[in-house]
Amino acid sequence: MLEIINNWLVSRDIDPFFADLLAKTITLALIIAVGLLADIIVKQVLLAGVRFSVLRTGTEWDDVMLKHGVFDRLAHLAPALVIQVLVPSMLDGDTRLVAFILGLVEVYMIVMSVLAIDAFLNGVFEIVRALDRVRGVPLKSFFQVVKIVVYSIGVLLVISILINRTPLYLISGLGAFTAVLMLIFKDPILGFVAGIQLTANNMVSRGDWIEMSKYEADGDVEEVALTTVKVRNWDQTITTIPTYALISESFRNWRGMMESGGRRITRSFNVDMNSIKFCDEEMLARFAKIQSIAEYLERKKAEVEAYNRQHRIDESSPINGRRLTNVGTFRAYVEAYLRNHPMINQDMTFLVRQLAPTENGLPIEIYVFCKEKAWAVYESVQADIFDHILASAPEFDLRVFQRPSGRDLHALIAGDGRVDTK
Repeated sequence: MLEIINNWLVSRDIDPFFADLLAKTITLALIIAVGLLADIIVKQVLLAGVRFSVLRTGTEWDDVMLKHGVFDRLAHLAPALVIQVLVPSMLDGDTRLVAFILGLVEVYMIVMSVLAIDAFLNGVFEIVRALDRVRGVPLKSFFQVVKIVVYSIGVLLVISILINRTPLYLISGLGAFTAVLMLIFKDPILGFVAGIQLTANNMVSRGDWIEMSKYEADGDVEEVALTTVKVRNWDQTITTIPTYALISESFRNWRGMMESGGRRITRSFNVDMNSIKFCDEEMLARFAKIQSIAEYLERKKAEVEAYNRQHRIDESSPINGRRLTNVGTFRAYVEAYLRNHPMINQDMTFLVRQLAPTENGLPIEIYVFCKEKAWAVYESVQADIFDHILASAPEFDLRVFQRPSGRDLHALIAGDGRVDTK
């Protein structure tokens, strides 16, 4: 083709140098025009047909691939393929120009192929991520590693074409740059290794609630990527943590609590030890009216009386033998109250216990599990329980300890021992 156009131009009395230049220009224009025509046909006809078919199929994977532009990027290869076929035959008289154009076409095809593979991987990631059986696997880090490999191969092939060397020649020289590559890709390498360990040990996955005070992270894991883990905190801020930090440092994962039958309530309140005393008959009669411990009191009274009678206890002094106390009865009431609470899991650890006395009084600790694990509901249940317990303490002639306030000091100065309500 090039020779035919060149001869025709020379026959028109055009200078051979300009005829050769003009012939090459005309030939290249024809090749480009055919390439553009192929691009229009593929995009306007073939790609439109593909879109039409994809949108009417019952499968989802092809819709995902269409959304991520896989077919669009593959369509960009059509004009390059046409040009690659036409150039050797139409410019057969100029080997240097043919080699130059084919090199540019190959570079373009490599770039578009890499972009198409990238889009394909994005689509596969979206499809796989939606599967329930891999919901806890940090897939993004693995897909990012694959992308790095694909892009590295693409760069290697482009460089080999530009310098007219085989890829093996470049690979053989990579040994000298190993230290530099390790420095450049330090974070991706550490992140990849960390991702493998996180997956193998099932340490963290998307959706977990983690707490890492060093990075001020306290919330749900949104994404486990190659180099970073993204955590959405409860105040809706985003904390980004290096992936390798999750295996080199300590953090708390609340997944076990979320997968269990309840969320732990562990809280104590202090009873003023000056209000603790033995129960007399008047107190026992009053306590017997409390339905939840009426049966308990009958049983304990019979048990105490039988013990004292068996051991011939002199009951003229209350410290002889066994006696019920108001704090012990109150503890039994709290346990009965929690046993009947609809939001407390009765199958998990259940304790109402005394801790060691301190200068602030006698601590009574509640150690139970709430059935509802959602934060807001859990806090509401916990608050309701302690509202009731703190309000019930005076019914057992007990005082909840708290440090003296200004009103207490004002009453002390007044000298009447009562809080001034004026």
